[in-house]
This record gives sequence, C-alpha cells and structure tokens, in this order.
Amino acid sequence: MFDICLLGTGGMMPLPGRFLTSCIMRYHGTCLLIDCGEGTQITLRELGWSFKAIDYVLFTHFHGDHISGLPGLLLTIGNCERTEPVTLIGPRGLKMIAQCLLLIAPGLPFPIRYIELTNEQIAAMQEMALGDLCVRPFQADHGVPCVGYSVEVKRRPQFDPVRAKEAGIPLPYWRRLQNGETITEPDGTCYDPSMVLGPPRKGLKVTYCTDSRPTASIVKAAEHSDLLICEGMYGEPDKQEKASQHKHMSYREAATIADKAQVGELWLTHFSPAMPNPRHYLNVATAIFKNTKVGKDRMTKEFKFREEES
Repeated sequence: MFDICLLGTGGMMPLPGRFLTSCIMRYHGTCLLIDCGEGTQITLRELGWSFKAIDYVLFTHFHGDHISGLPGLLLTIGNCERTEPVTLIGPRGLKMIAQCLLLIAPGLPFPIRYIELTNEQIAAMQEMALGDLCVRPFQADHGVPCVGYSVEVKRRPQFDPVRAKEAGIPLPYWRRLQNGETITEPDGTCYDPSMVLGPPRKGLKVTYCTDSRPTASIVKAAEHSDLLICEGMYGEPDKQEKASQHKHMSYREAATIADKAQVGELWLTHFSPAMPNPRHYLNVATAIFKNTKVGKDRMTKEFKFREEES
C-alpha cells in the first residue's frame, strides 16, 4: 500500500486545528516527509505513525512555515532511538539553513545527510531513488528557490513463467531476468528480460506542490498523477490579484492545473489564515476539476494498484 497523509494544511501561521504545511508518505519500508512546518509533531502523534521510521525529509523551500518544525522533529526521532541516517533534501542553501536550525538540537544519535538539488537536476526533473520510492523534483515559482516533488511507486512488468519454460531458460536465471538483468552464458547464449516479462504495468504517482504561481513545469510533473496535492492559498474569487502578487495560487488556478495534467484527484492545501473555512469555496475549484477535495489535517488516503482495488 502507498499511504499519504496531510499533517498540516495551513499557510503562514498555525491555527487551532490547522497546523503548518507538512505531508507524509510511506510505502513498504520507506517513509518520507515533505516540508516540516510548526505543529508537524503534534499531528503526526495524533495520526499514530512512527517518528522513527522517517528516512527522508524533503523541503520545497525554506520559509518558516515549511521548515520551522525540523529541530523538534529530529530530536523526537532521536528519542525514539533511531541510529540510521536521516537524509534532508531541498534546494540550494539547505545545509547551511538546516545546520543553523540544528544548533538547538545538538547530540542527535544519528547522522544527517544532505542532498542539495542543483538547477540542472530540477530543470531535468531528474529521478532520485529513495528506498522503494522514486522522486522527481520540479521547478516552482515563488520568488525564492522553490521546488515541488512527484513521488512514484514504480512496478516491474509481470514475470511469465510459462514463457520462461517454453524458452528453456534455466530456473536459476529467472529472478535475475525478472530484475531486468541480461544474462550471457559462456557459449554465447543470451537471455534477455524481454523474453520473460510482460508489458509495462502502471504504478502509483502523487505530485506535491505548494507556494507557487502556476507553471508549465507543474503541469508536466503532475501529468496523470493519481493525486495532486496543490496549494489553494486563496479560495475567494476577489483574491486573484493578491495570489499573483504574493506568488501563490488560487483554487481556480490549482484546479486548472489538475484539469490540464489529467490527474485522478486534487487535494487543496496551504490555506491562508484569513480563510477560516476553506470548504466554503470548494465549488470554485469543482467547477473546473470535479474531483477536488479541500484538505484538512490528518486527511489520509491508501492507494492500491489497480488490480488490487475491490
């Protein structure tokens, strides 16, 4: 199962029942967090998922509502007796900013690893293998170095034992071929994975983007995602000029991206503190993209591969 949960859906400042931006994803043995705003620990504790299991913390950018929860989170992970490394990933400047924050979190019992994304990696949407998940950063437009992330569970084509037997392929080679390895025997006989693998199978894909104006890169990255998590800072139609001025998005703009990218579902998040009831403006988005939901803290979904769905 590929599990997704919004830990915080607020922008700028936390409110009662609406903590600052954070999202957690897990698949098999891999768990990653995207952004870590104030209140992340509280809502993660209420959710009941493990702190110790977090392997990666990815940042879209370094405004306080996206990173201020990091020192406390890492201290809590340390108190859970984790000794394996935790990897922090984000735009340039990550290491300097994180190390400044961690002056108040000394003596962690695990090493911190840093991956600073280059402009080339972001522009190319270069894939990173993070445990069992594949992550691609993409460019956002927020006036500071800022990225979004597409997170995928990829699937190997299904192995066909009948074809393997008919081709006379020795049993010890089956797993190696299933894993994509080409095998050549000393006599020159070659066994290729295409001999035993079926057609490609659709995996699962979630795209996450907050704090940005609409861009072609977001549409491209989100294309055919099962879920797009996108900021809807402003739902009110009269706030469009403010959204543009402050490099944020409106409900209408997020829904337009979802429609263009042909995603399965849209979750709005990162709401303005001046918007106490984000659901009030849901019809603005659903008029453009019907399968839109207004996010809320601890909103969770479990994705299954298509043939596993009941």
